[in-house]
Amino acid sequence: MSESSLSKVLAEVFGYTSFREGQLQVIEAVMQQRDALVLMPTGGGKSLCYQLPALVGEGLTVVISPLISLMQDQVEALQAMGIAAAALNNGISPEASQLISTQLNQHQIRLLYVSPERALQPYFMRQLQQWPVRLIAIDEAHCISQWGHDFRPEYGQLGQLREALPQVPFMALTATADAATEADIISRLKLHDPVVYKGSFDRPNIRYVVEEKYKPFKQVTDYIKRQRGASGIVYCGSRKKVEELAEKLSREGIRAAGYHAGMEHDWRQDVLRRFVRDDLDVVVATVAFGMGINKPNVRFVVHFDVPRSVEGYYQETGRAGRDGLAAEALLLYDPGDVAWIKSVIFEHPDEERRRIELHKFAAMQALGEAQTCRRLVLLNYFNEHRNEPCGNCDICLDPPRQYDGTVDAQKVLSCIYRVGQRYGVTHIIDVLRGSKSQRLVELGHDKLSTFGIGADQSHEYWLGVVRQLIHRGYVVQNIQQYSVLQLTEAARPILRGEIALQLAQPRINLAVSKPRVADRGDYDKVLFRRLRALRKAIADAEEVPPFVVFNDTSLVEMAVHYPTDDEAMLAITGVGQKKLERYGQEFIAAIVAYLDAEEEPILNL
Repeated sequence: MSESSLSKVLAEVFGYTSFREGQLQVIEAVMQQRDALVLMPTGGGKSLCYQLPALVGEGLTVVISPLISLMQDQVEALQAMGIAAAALNNGISPEASQLISTQLNQHQIRLLYVSPERALQPYFMRQLQQWPVRLIAIDEAHCISQWGHDFRPEYGQLGQLREALPQVPFMALTATADAATEADIISRLKLHDPVVYKGSFDRPNIRYVVEEKYKPFKQVTDYIKRQRGASGIVYCGSRKKVEELAEKLSREGIRAAGYHAGMEHDWRQDVLRRFVRDDLDVVVATVAFGMGINKPNVRFVVHFDVPRSVEGYYQETGRAGRDGLAAEALLLYDPGDVAWIKSVIFEHPDEERRRIELHKFAAMQALGEAQTCRRLVLLNYFNEHRNEPCGNCDICLDPPRQYDGTVDAQKVLSCIYRVGQRYGVTHIIDVLRGSKSQRLVELGHDKLSTFGIGADQSHEYWLGVVRQLIHRGYVVQNIQQYSVLQLTEAARPILRGEIALQLAQPRINLAVSKPRVADRGDYDKVLFRRLRALRKAIADAEEVPPFVVFNDTSLVEMAVHYPTDDEAMLAITGVGQKKLERYGQEFIAAIVAYLDAEEEPILNL
């Protein structure tokens, strides 16, 4: 099929006027019956690479997806565009399952979504051999690899499908894969000379921000309040923190709920459903939440704790701004978290796995402690080398101010030495600031020469100095001895005053974030809110997520161009023929009514 024919389907069905980078290349490979490995960032348009080919040829496309909720969202969105799609999973009734099976036997389904567990059932594999399968698409393919950040054993067995369907082309899709993961995917799936497409890992609409973690509950609460109802996800490192933070946010009047694997299944499904349908603003979760969430309008992702790999961080932050509008990723960074995660990794019995995890975490630590453009550090990890700073991260927007930190460093290093290198960060700062705590007095540390010499600065200030000394290699936190601070040989010339030391001014209250990360100035925000309310009403009536009607990108364009007829509405991104027929007139009517109201003269009575 020619490029013009494919472009016509793209416009009429999906409502897009052009392909994104890489999509056409992958689609043409599918049309030529080639295997493919597709690495595109979250929100980069991976799903179109198998959805569009499913519409332009005969046969069935089978999509293997990890989550029931994700399958259902995708199926609802496809059905809204008039595409014959279905999902077989444990969440549907026996009657619905039987109807889908009948439709499959009669070749009435174009796209079928299944879980890896279902795909590997012997009975289902025999069915696949009888149906006219033209493509197997495996989403979230990094789960196949033991070196991926979210390895799942059942995914690792999907190579059995290639043995059952040797003539059917396979497509593996993921947003994150380093070289080891990529090679593992190709090997385990037995891909034959695959077309490999690697898109840019850059998500320029996402602002990356790292803040010193000093009062995390307050920091997160204040941050979310500044977003004024925008959708967001907060990731925590433990279930206990998830529950505590979700409860605190709810008490502050924020529409928030917790989500982790220890909660009841029905509760988790309810939280996900309410979040996707805009009935919740914030989900506080462990990393159990999020893979493949089909919610384009997540405006911010917060990491309450440091992730264990750059891949995990990238995958999780990539859930923000999938609609291409402005979004933000905030990481609260604490070297204390670093010490704890390293201690957990050291306990892993497999030496090779331990080595890989320590390597991956060292890269994440470097990203959190970077004093250069964070986007460059992130892209460099994925071997996408650039030289120009991005201008949209905390380092670029507010470069650290350098100062002569020699005296501050000497105060800290001397204090560590005076207490015998046997105490942690908090105790050192208490001595410097002249704390009269009972334990400190009992130890006699109020008699030290360093007692109170840093009383003119806050706890957070000294915490920033101590962390820099750790980052620069003058001090180590001994994980085996309860993270006590110890001097390295490099600290000696600093203490003796033989060399000067430049430090970054401790950043206690970062003010990089705008009041609301999605706040663009080029569209009519009043109209946008009205269209958003209309979309929500239609979605609730049809019992589908709001993005199934139109995503935020479409609404923003409507609030820029004010389409008042069918032709103008079809020019809006995401509005195809089916959606025009289904929803177009209501949105046109709302825009016309808004414009008429705007033009009414104001009477001076």
